[in-house]
Amino acid sequence: MTVVRFDLVSRLSQKDVLAVLTDFSPSRAQSWPTIDAEHFEVHELGDTWAEVTEGTAAAWERARYEWEPSGDTVTVTTLDSKLFGPGGGWVFRMTPEGDGTRVDVELTRRPGTLKGKMLASLLPLVAPSSLRKSFAGPLQSA
Repeated sequence: MTVVRFDLVSRLSQKDVLAVLTDFSPSRAQSWPTIDAEHFEVHELGDTWAEVTEGTAAAWERARYEWEPSGDTVTVTTLDSKLFGPGGGWVFRMTPEGDGTRVDVELTRRPGTLKGKMLASLLPLVAPSSLRKSFAGPLQSA
């Protein structure tokens, strides 16, 4: 199991960061650079949860998102993935900071394939900077 942690500061309010993280409209694939329209499907959507498949041909996952409407945490649990086994996922914790929001991100991966194991070994080295960069647009961070 591989765990990677990093943070970023968004210019958005905590409420707006939560809205971006939990927006499962068709525009999600346009907003997030790691999601393409061909690999984005909302399977079920509730008031405080969603089950979606998202990603790209190279790396997609089916996951369950859970959050509270006025909360500070979004938890994403991997159900199935091209590269990683079930049970890993993401945790996004939001804290007001200045005029924006600090977002602490924790990524947990359970490799399910040989390729996944190789990728997981590289995650601690490359993931923080590359993920911070990919989140910069949607979360309006620097």
